Amino acid sequence: MMLEKLILLLAASIMGIISTMGYGGVVLLMAIESACIPLPSEIIMPFAGYLVFKGEMILWIVALMGALGCVLGSIPAYYIGKTGGRRLAEKYGRFVLVSKKDLQMADDWFKNYGEIIIFIGRLLPAVRTFIALPAGIAHMNMSKFIIYTFIGSFIWCWALAYIGMIFGEQWDTLKVYFHKFHYVIAGGTMVFIIWYIKRHFQNN
Repeated sequence: MMLEKLILLLAASIMGIISTMGYGGVVLLMAIESACIPLPSEIIMPFAGYLVFKGEMILWIVALMGALGCVLGSIPAYYIGKTGGRRLAEKYGRFVLVSKKDLQMADDWFKNYGEIIIFIGRLLPAVRTFIALPAGIAHMNMSKFIIYTFIGSFIWCWALAYIGMIFGEQWDTLKVYFHKFHYVIAGGTMVFIIWYIKRHFQNN
């Protein structure tokens, strides 16, 4: 399958970057993943954990670098949302099925539960990649955004790296399951899209 080949190629590229750049590669890749570019942290961090198993990295530093990358990548996405995202969303949102009602709902969520949404969002596959943009649109407090992004991301990065470390001897087998995990995410995303489109037309 073409999708499987692309994922395998992406995984090989990720592993090559981390093997070459070390901790800097972890920072770079997780920054990209948090800047609304869907690089799979489910491959990035477990591979770093595998290098911990091999004695080439240290677990807490891997998690720290991953969280730092998430913060660095989230900041530009946040400011894009804050400086122009709302205006663009109000003007063109209907073309991508985002209504003013949706924007107001996002404002209310971030106003009342912003910290919780960011923290939990950083622990959810796919959601964590794009959560910075609506945070910026809703003008969430920047200091709180950075703090909760870091805390949630550190937990996420540590957990995935720990899995890679624990199952280090079975890395070749484990890789397959991480690849399959992306199919599950893709399927769940499609279900969500169908529901969202149906909801959009019912509300307009």
